[in-house]
Amino acid sequence: QVQLVESGGGLVQAGGSLRLSCAASGRTFSSDGMAWFRQAPGKEREFVAHISGSGNNKWYADSVKGRFTISRDNAKNTVYLQMNSLKLEDTAVYYCAGRWTTGPITENYDYWGQGTQVTVSS
Repeated sequence: QVQLVESGGGLVQAGGSLRLSCAASGRTFSSDGMAWFRQAPGKEREFVAHISGSGNNKWYADSVKGRFTISRDNAKNTVYLQMNSLKLEDTAVYYCAGRWTTGPITENYDYWGQGTQVTVSS
């Protein structure tokens, strides 16, 4: 059974930075595409970023492009989300997800983490 455990969330002032981590276990991690999603209170879950199994290809939501960076270390079975220039609207629960299936990168993920809260204050 695949497990994802996110960490690194917390409270940060607007303009600050946070680095989220997502540790995977129970599966050959390097063959899976990995992504970050987020869900703000009262809103639907939204796609944030995706990285291919090799780490060579990355995609970002327009709302975070230029501010967030997704990366992975397959030797450590871990994917990261570096978040810079944080804005109030980045406040959300951030979820890590992985998949071995194909399809649009904004959907069709096979396993999910439990989420980590990110709160950006003014």
